[in-house]
Amino acid sequence: MEIVLAILVGCLFAISAYLLLSSSLIRLILGVFVLGNATHLMIFVLGRLTRENPPLIEYGLKVAEPGIANPLPQALILTAIVISFSLFAFLLVLSYRAYQSLGTINTDEMRVAEPEPTGTLLRGRDV
Repeated sequence: MEIVLAILVGCLFAISAYLLLSSSLIRLILGVFVLGNATHLMIFVLGRLTRENPPLIEYGLKVAEPGIANPLPQALILTAIVISFSLFAFLLVLSYRAYQSLGTINTDEMRVAEPEPTGTLLRGRDV
């Protein structure tokens, strides 16, 4: 079961890398979202997935039984999901405002701070 999830994590990281390299702002935001989900799944898989032994120590024991699930990654993932959802919502609002201001969602066309290329010098020669 864990090997299948590890392969799925690898696929999600590959998909997110492909989406992050795109010039479309929407694909870039989806790449961030998929990257966050892949990271959450990776942390979850690293914490061991077992159904037999819950991450609890029985009363009277000082040491946990071997083979129980680690509760720390589960707690970290709950916090990370909330943070990544708020980041995703912020990126959506930011991209909407960028579209309203610039009129495009293509990152190659978002060049407000860069001057237009007009007769510049390139390696000592006029272009």
